[in-house]
Amino acid sequence: MSRKNVVVVGHGMVGHRFVEALRARDEHDTWSVTVLSEETQPAYDRVGLSSYVGSWDAKELALAGNTYDGDDLVDLKLGTRAAAIDRAARTVTTDSGEVIGYDALVMATGSYPFVPPIPGKDLSGTFVYRTLDDLDGIRAAADAAGPGAVGVVVGGGLLGLEAANALKLMGMTPHVVEFAPRLMPLQVDEGGGNVLARLVTDLGLTVHTGVGTSAITEGPAGLQVELSDGSVIDAAVLVFSAGVRPQDALARDTGLEVGARGGILTDIGCRSVTDESVYAVGECAAVEGTCYGLVAPGYSTAEVVADRLLGGDAEFPGADLSTKLKLLGVDVASFGDAHATTPGALEVVLSDAAKGTYAKLVVSDDAKILLGGILVGDASAYGSLRPLVGRELPGDPAALISPAGEKPGAGSLPDDAEVCSCNGVTKGAICGAIAEGACDIAQVKACTNAGTTCGGCLPTIKQLLASSGVELSKALCEHFEQSRAELFEIVHATGIRTFSALIARYGKGSGCDICKPVVASILASTDSDHILHPKQAGLQDTNDHFLANIQKNGTYSVVPRMPGGECTPEQLIVIGEVARDFGLYVKMTGGQRIDLFGARVEQLPLIWKRLVDAGMESGQAYGKSLRTVKSCVGSTWCRYGVQDSVGMAVDLELRYRGLRSPHKLKFGVSGCARECAEARGKDVGVIATESGWNLYVCGNGGQSPKHAQLLAGGLDDETLVRYIDRFLMFYIRTADRLQRTAPWLEAMEGGLDHLREVVCEDSLGIAAELEAAMAKHVEGYRDEWAGVLEDPEKLARFVSFVNAPDEADPTVRFDESGKRKVPVLVGMPAYRPGISG
Repeated sequence: MSRKNVVVVGHGMVGHRFVEALRARDEHDTWSVTVLSEETQPAYDRVGLSSYVGSWDAKELALAGNTYDGDDLVDLKLGTRAAAIDRAARTVTTDSGEVIGYDALVMATGSYPFVPPIPGKDLSGTFVYRTLDDLDGIRAAADAAGPGAVGVVVGGGLLGLEAANALKLMGMTPHVVEFAPRLMPLQVDEGGGNVLARLVTDLGLTVHTGVGTSAITEGPAGLQVELSDGSVIDAAVLVFSAGVRPQDALARDTGLEVGARGGILTDIGCRSVTDESVYAVGECAAVEGTCYGLVAPGYSTAEVVADRLLGGDAEFPGADLSTKLKLLGVDVASFGDAHATTPGALEVVLSDAAKGTYAKLVVSDDAKILLGGILVGDASAYGSLRPLVGRELPGDPAALISPAGEKPGAGSLPDDAEVCSCNGVTKGAICGAIAEGACDIAQVKACTNAGTTCGGCLPTIKQLLASSGVELSKALCEHFEQSRAELFEIVHATGIRTFSALIARYGKGSGCDICKPVVASILASTDSDHILHPKQAGLQDTNDHFLANIQKNGTYSVVPRMPGGECTPEQLIVIGEVARDFGLYVKMTGGQRIDLFGARVEQLPLIWKRLVDAGMESGQAYGKSLRTVKSCVGSTWCRYGVQDSVGMAVDLELRYRGLRSPHKLKFGVSGCARECAEARGKDVGVIATESGWNLYVCGNGGQSPKHAQLLAGGLDDETLVRYIDRFLMFYIRTADRLQRTAPWLEAMEGGLDHLREVVCEDSLGIAAELEAAMAKHVEGYRDEWAGVLEDPEKLARFVSFVNAPDEADPTVRFDESGKRKVPVLVGMPAYRPGISG
């Protein structure tokens, strides 16, 4: 097939998202992409425009991968405007006269600032607030006016307050003029607007509400701004931020139909209703007549068009217009039916003028269903409330917006609480070691032996050190000053593929048993090299070194993968024959798999040869990776099941198998709310509902059991997998060494709210990058044991004695006198079940 070309007009956040989505999914490179960017800067975070003030470094706002370096199928033309479109010939002509042909055209022109028809609107000193160039111009005018000069912002909505914040950061004295009777009239009500106005006034803003701007003339400070109430403001700078309009002029010129309020009219697949080869995404798109001015719906349109160009049938899912932001340091959130327009709706309000907080919940007429809400001053409850919109409330509405108490930390544990269960070390012993001078984790380990086995207690030890006033080093070990997350980013950014190169450039010494396995895991997470590749094999710990779990007598266990607990009769027969022929002890695990115990190291390849030939692969019970996806029988068999939980479990296990991570990962998929798969006790829990899937994250068993928490609900299959992709890769990139997902979430600033914003709302703008990383893993997955069996060099590792490869280890013995086969440690009495000794 000949390659087709798509031309993208516009390179803002949504245009960039489209290019990333298309290139990540286009496995066969069927499309080349030409991007026309009117701005000279490649795509940047326009939502975070105010953060440009102060650093004045455009690179800090740059979106990851925005130059497409190394991708020969993307041609980014910066500073190039699309001047005309010939839809009959399917060509775009640029302002330089270049004619570019297309098979598909994606309009991503965004929006433009609306400037009211006010006399004097074009005078020197007036600006709009939209691009980096706009801010550079405002900065020059502010610098010329000097510190404390007055700046006026026309518009008191989201962008208006952002602009006022920017003026304040530039050293100006901001005034905000809003025609509505309150600030942010679309997001907050009168009560919330009053609190917001008081908060921003205390921060140095002067607020003028209920008035318009009548005229702008030249004045002694540069400008005179006349308001509709007759007052006049002498100002050096005026910024229009009175809303935006779809940038659809080029579309109109070429005859594309637009919506009643502007925007390129499209169907639910984001395709123009006028021309089937033209699509529109972001703020310039009027999807079935509606334009959306937020980035999240824009990203959704980009994903839809990418899917459509690759033969899919994705549809725009609608838009959640909930917003949560920080304006001049003030938290503001609005969600659902914030203005109580639903018939019979009731309002529950908690306004604390002394603390400067305002909270309102809108509920149904029986006060049981949450319809919406507004939070000003303290939006910490937003993350837990927004997912409840349209659902029954778990309790009294007023209690949900009352100030929440702090969660007890490690410091509240009693001294006799066992922190390290592996070695029986109490909190009192650890605190005693800290009091005697142990000032880091390594010294606490040396003094108490805590954290030296499984490492699961290390986050608690860190909390105890921190609560004792000890400043913790982020160093991974004595050889690397960086944390695990920082080393991940270094490997990801530099492309370094060996431990020796990494330590030579960023560390010191020769490494240790802490940093070597960590780096090995990072290398495995960022590429698909075999875990026993010569450059990585020496870094692995014992389990990964032999691709099996070592047991107490030096033998190993064998665990074939059984996605969803499924196993064919033929495979089950092979497992039984292997257990019989090699004299292995057989145990059904809690993860719906079969564990075969007692294999000597030289037997492992022989065992796996028979299992691999039977179509089975490594279950990776030895790795810091995905272990199992436990499942009930779901709707296929169970009369209560509402979704195919087995099918989903199989899909998830096959997708994430082999994924190396900071700690082991366990999944559960339940076919209904009865929760037979115990999904809420897993790192990733999926529970079926009539409308789709609920996704729970960061649960685990172990010494500190944690229930998983609801991340998102009512998801279709595609969205569920996309969110899990993002969640897992974000965890892998940012977690500490040997940190399970539950303590990772507990240590995360912003907690579940922040995680939800990153995964579901793409607040960091990295979702596409995370999805691409997961796609790379899925593409590159190879069964580790199959790779060993194909490589004589790797097979040579599996011997008990290097100089006698065919000789068995004589110290390996078993006691089979009882009902169970048990290992015997040479020189020690045999273990007898039920008898202490």
